[in-house]
Amino acid sequence: MTAPSTPQAPARAPADLMRAAVMRAVGEPDVLVVEQMPLPVPEDGQSLVDVSFAGINFDDLERRGGDTPAPDLPAVLGVDVVGRRRRDGQRVVVLMRHGGGYAQVVAATDAYSIDVPEDITDEQALGIFEQGATAYGALALAGRIRTGESVAISAAAGGVGHLAVQLAVALGARQVIGIASTAAKRALVTELGAHHALVPDDLDEGLREVTGGRGVDLVVDATGGDQTRALLRGLAPFGRLVSYGWRAPGPGRGTVSVSTEELTDRSIGCAGFWMRHVVDDRPRLSAIAQELFRLAGQGRLRAHIDRVVALGGVGAAHAAIAARATSGKVLIDVNRER
Repeated sequence: MTAPSTPQAPARAPADLMRAAVMRAVGEPDVLVVEQMPLPVPEDGQSLVDVSFAGINFDDLERRGGDTPAPDLPAVLGVDVVGRRRRDGQRVVVLMRHGGGYAQVVAATDAYSIDVPEDITDEQALGIFEQGATAYGALALAGRIRTGESVAISAAAGGVGHLAVQLAVALGARQVIGIASTAAKRALVTELGAHHALVPDDLDEGLREVTGGRGVDLVVDATGGDQTRALLRGLAPFGRLVSYGWRAPGPGRGTVSVSTEELTDRSIGCAGFWMRHVVDDRPRLSAIAQELFRLAGQGRLRAHIDRVVALGGVGAAHAAIAARATSGKVLIDVNRER
């Protein structure tokens, strides 16, 4: 791997100030405006981190648009960053439980900070960390993947999905099936190691066709609604579906009904996964991060970085993600002017 990168063309604020993308109202992407603001003051158990890159996640879009409860305003969004801790110069990736990542400096909770190995770039560390841990948790903790199983992954070109494809292979899946909406995204999924790439239509039939009529052993799903119902129909006996979100458009996306009769008659199971239960367990968070970085160091796990935008380009990046025009991870170079 290449050496850790250095952000381009830094735009520096005065020593006691920093630049951040600030949200002063709920609304469209243009509510995110770059401003100068005072440096954060770390509390007990926190350290200041000079950020190189921040990640954009779908949760940010929902909080900005009011689809989930908005933070106290004015607010700085962003739940994952990478940078250097001021007190010792160590490179770290950090989960920001309450936001604050779209900024040049953050007050990082030490319990949610993980050292970055020297052979992993800042971009790859950030691209792999939070969404890779989500993918790993859905596959291994909730899904209890076993060697030789078949695995289907919805939204397989997304930030979590494209890492789940690679992790399923690394964890011993015999057959990995990625589901993606466009030809370009299906090509990416195949490039990353999926044995089959399916369109979201007629998934139950598609899954049975590529598994020789048997159905799939494990599904990792972030869609909800009709697509999740089709994925349930495509499960093999003793198959499991793990949900880690409900991103599909339309009403009813967060509710998928399955009867106890269907569960028993088909011997299938459903489970959920929420990253918070990893974040709040420091030993588990650390162990998963080290496994992700180990695989990355071996070349078996790679974050696909769709684009890197300047701090002033955050709104446009939100719009692109909302339009499903991106794949993999979108990063912010918080020190770049444009």
